[in-house]
Amino acid sequence: MDIFKYTNARQFGLYKGYPQNLVCGYLAEQMPRLFQEKEYSLGTINKVFTSQWLSDRQVVVGTKCNKIIVLDLVTNQMATIPSLQSSDESIPADCPCGIHSITINPSKTLLATGAEHTNDLAVYRLPTFDPVFLGEGGHDDWIFDIKWLDDQFLVTGSRDSRMCLWWVKDDDESSVSRLKSLHVPEYNIQNPVAIKRCRMAEKVRALAYNQNNMEVAALSLNGYLHLWDALKFQQKSQRKLRDERENVCMAFCDSRTLYAVGSQSHVTLIDPRTMKNSHKITSMQRGCGIRSVSFNQSVVTIGTGAGAVLFYDLRSQKYLECNCGHACMLNAAKGWLLHDDTYRDFFMDQDNHPNAIYTHCYDESGTKLFAAGGPLPAGLWGNYAALWQ
Repeated sequence: MDIFKYTNARQFGLYKGYPQNLVCGYLAEQMPRLFQEKEYSLGTINKVFTSQWLSDRQVVVGTKCNKIIVLDLVTNQMATIPSLQSSDESIPADCPCGIHSITINPSKTLLATGAEHTNDLAVYRLPTFDPVFLGEGGHDDWIFDIKWLDDQFLVTGSRDSRMCLWWVKDDDESSVSRLKSLHVPEYNIQNPVAIKRCRMAEKVRALAYNQNNMEVAALSLNGYLHLWDALKFQQKSQRKLRDERENVCMAFCDSRTLYAVGSQSHVTLIDPRTMKNSHKITSMQRGCGIRSVSFNQSVVTIGTGAGAVLFYDLRSQKYLECNCGHACMLNAAKGWLLHDDTYRDFFMDQDNHPNAIYTHCYDESGTKLFAAGGPLPAGLWGNYAALWQ
């Protein structure tokens, strides 16, 4: 039902739904056509991998160079949050590769992300970013994704193909600061409640949580979707995906009970009740990879490795179009790129270095979209961040 039909039906008391749902759906379809880019300078940091809104004017981002940064979108000011230091018993992962996930608990009182050791878990209190908890002893390789189950329990998935369940005890002083020296306030250091290997997985790359079914979905780089019982923390099933290449991102839609899995050239929508494909969205930029995906009402938002943000309408089963009839596509600006020896030796003769959209997120109103990333080649050092509104 569109706005015109709703206003007519309301006059006669014929509309029994929630008007705010209708308005939110209308905004989700219309806003991409109106978005204008405001780019931000992030200095010399390398690649933004993850982001979350903190308020209507602040976002927090995690980078490949292992920095956690709060960005004020009004004043352009940045504040770096100190990474939590692990104990002497923690063994860091080889070749650390930054902060891949930032997530906020349902009550918005705690934020979980990676620690100084990229195989350990750090939890901060919001809005002050006081350190609360450090989880270690669960993974021996990078933590790729983190999902809260409720306000205290969360799950991590790692490059070591393991899944860990953590219990964040905010007031537990049984194991505090096993460090010889601290440059930040004290915090709890704990091991996971449970450690389990994800069956048939080679590197757990992304997680999603279906609260209605109390189910955690894990996406592995070898092209499997794994379903876990969140209450028992046991793997229930797994399914081989048809698109096996570059499965690096995933999202879940509560209202439609669908998982969206991004691969090299497609976004596959999967019904967890049958584990069958509900729909497949072919990327308009095939071959460059889907790097981020999310749901906003009936619209699937897709961030690509070629620096574009696309919008697919599930109801009409086609990409949103502008008034001119062409598909609505947001193209990222140049961002910042370091011209170092690697650039000069291998990339200087190339005309274009698009920024992959590694992360994007809507604010609560659905009228602002923050998108960020950096150059796709692993050897290039650079960043991109922008607000579309």
